Amino acid sequence: MDKKNALRAGALAAGTTLMMLLMTSPALAVTRDDGDDPGPGLSVMETLGLYVVAPLAIFAIITGLVMVLDKSTDREPKVKTKVPVKAKAGA
Repeated sequence: MDKKNALRAGALAAGTTLMMLLMTSPALAVTRDDGDDPGPGLSVMETLGLYVVAPLAIFAIITGLVMVLDKSTDREPKVKTKVPVKAKAGA
């Protein structure tokens, strides 16, 4: 029964994706609208800086702030103690 449900879910996902792709029309983006005034394009370095370097820098800043401002004193991993388990004689 699980295989049937997986097949049904896959068909539903594929059908939904196909309908979304068919409903979007990128051909309409070729013609300009009345108020459309695009600016100059970004260079490769500007694109990499904006979409790669900037998020990594923000992540590094947040990580650094969390590490510096962390007030906890317990930084060692917890040691799990092994407790002997008594087996039942009748089992």
